[in-house]
Formats: sequence, C-alpha cells, structure tokens
Amino acid sequence: MKKLRKICVTLLAAVLLCGGCAAEKELPKLSEVGFYLDTVITLTAYAEDSRILKDALDECGRYERMLSRTVEGSDVWRINHADGQPVEVSDDTMAILQCAKEISVLSGGSFDVTIAPVSTLWNFTRENPELPDAEEIARAAELVDYTRMELDGNTVRLPAGMMIDLGGIAKGYIADRIKAYLEERGVKHAILSFGGNIVAIGCKPDGSAWKVGIQDIDGKTGDYMLVSQNTGGSTVTSGIYERGFDLDGIRYHHLLSAETGWPVQNELASVTIFSESSMEGDALSTAAFVLGTEKGLELIGRLDGIEAVFITRDRTAIYSAGAEAYMVK
Repeated sequence: MKKLRKICVTLLAAVLLCGGCAAEKELPKLSEVGFYLDTVITLTAYAEDSRILKDALDECGRYERMLSRTVEGSDVWRINHADGQPVEVSDDTMAILQCAKEISVLSGGSFDVTIAPVSTLWNFTRENPELPDAEEIARAAELVDYTRMELDGNTVRLPAGMMIDLGGIAKGYIADRIKAYLEERGVKHAILSFGGNIVAIGCKPDGSAWKVGIQDIDGKTGDYMLVSQNTGGSTVTSGIYERGFDLDGIRYHHLLSAETGWPVQNELASVTIFSESSMEGDALSTAAFVLGTEKGLELIGRLDGIEAVFITRDRTAIYSAGAEAYMVK
C-alpha cells in the first residue's frame, strides 16, 4: 500500500479533512503577530484569553533559539560548528532531522537539509543582486549529501565542513507544535499563518471551512490565483516568487538544487501541499518543486493523505489525484 511512514506520531496531532463541522457558540476572535525565523507569524483563534496567543508566540521564540542556523548556541549552530564531532540535540531537533532524512530518501535527495554550504552563498535580499562565484558554488555542492548525516538516538554527527539548514522544514514543525500547544490550551477554532505554511485547528465556529489563498505567481503579495479550503490540516506553498531576484532575464530563487547548488530552473512556479503534518508538507513542497511536475506528481501519488497543486510558469494548474477536493470552486 502507498503510505508515508508516520514520523513523530507522539509529537503531532492527527487531523482529518471533514466536509463540515458542527456550529458552536462563537468566542471572541483574537489575533497576535510576531516575527520569527525571518517570517511574519499571525495567530488567529477564537478564545476567551488573549494570553494564550501571546504564550504561543513565546513558544515560537523558544523554537527559533533552538533551530535557527544563525543563533549562536542553537542545536543547529552547534551541529554546524562541531567540526565533525557528535552533538547531542533536543527531541524536537531530532524529530525534524529524522523527518528530513525520511523525505530525502523518498525524494531521491531532492530535499536535503545539508544544503547549508550552498544556501549560505546566496543573498536573495540585497539591493543590487549578484551571482555567487560559480566555482565556489561547485565546491560547496560537493558538501551537500544527506546520506552522510548520522543520526543516533539524540546524537547528530556531520563530517567536517558540512552544515545543515532547517529553513525548508522547521517552520512546518513549529506550526504543528504551536497547533498542538493551542489545542492543549482548549482552542478549538484557529488559523495559524507561518508565511507559506497555514495550519488550522478545526473549522470556523460557524462550521464553515477556512479559506486559504494560493498566491498569484505574477501578482502582488496577497493576490490569489486559486483558493483552497482547510478544515483542520496544513496548507504549504513554496514558490519562486517568495525570495529571489531577476538578472539578465533569469529568475534566481531560494529553491536550490542539492546537486548543482543553483536555483532549480524548470517549468514550475509553485507547489502547494495539502497534508495533516505541516512539517511533512513543508519538506514535500520543496522536494516536489525540485523534481518537477511529472516526477513530483509521482512522488505525491505514492503518499497516503498527501495532495498537491503544481502551478507552472505559464499559469497552468495541475492537480494530484485528490487535490481538487481541497479547492473552492
């Protein structure tokens, strides 16, 4: 049977897509905004106590201090500065790395958290963009290889010179954990935005689905090309419009090839993943994009409970077998 092996089942709450939810007495609609992992995070929930969302943002800060590549003393920082020596990390970090390695295997390395030697060479936000040195990229790409990352219990070891970057999966994990945190605090209706990761708790209080827009690949931020619905799962989109620059008619973006170290140049502009786990959806959106439409659809087709929408640069939307069930007609 086609099945994506459950990862971190003790850490993630199971959510089923449902046709509708029973309406309940509406609580006050509360919202809090923060900035973590270079992302604006907006938490919106129906709850009596606004402190719940403030506490949830504090949790985001705690995870950032644990998982950021650039925060000195974080688990990732210690792994990257261990010079080949084993490093003991938290259960959270190990859960992410185990999931990352699993999806690396499933995708043939199209997703690879050891991409850091390459990703650190690219600056997609500078005012006057420049390309990194081609020879330097080639040398860095030789250090990208998830198969050389050793995981044993709570211990991680990378060969000297290799580094990890959890930018393609950590937001999804944090979104899952914040969802679980709010559920434990009694929240039954919420929509949580972590940039390209959207996670819902249940339906809206009136029983209707949350509406989640899929970014127009040629529009301004907030212009939607398609609209999907979410009744308690995860919606994750990765696209070439998120972080990147145009130079000499070529779009250079943050979705890098682990093999070459250069931004992937294929027919795709974005991939949206519908799943229960935002951590898995986060990594799979990158993996499917790197693989391209045909192979990406094959990957998604092998996985139970995962659906996808591929949008090509010419604005064609291509759906996996069950993806249209998530779309607003």
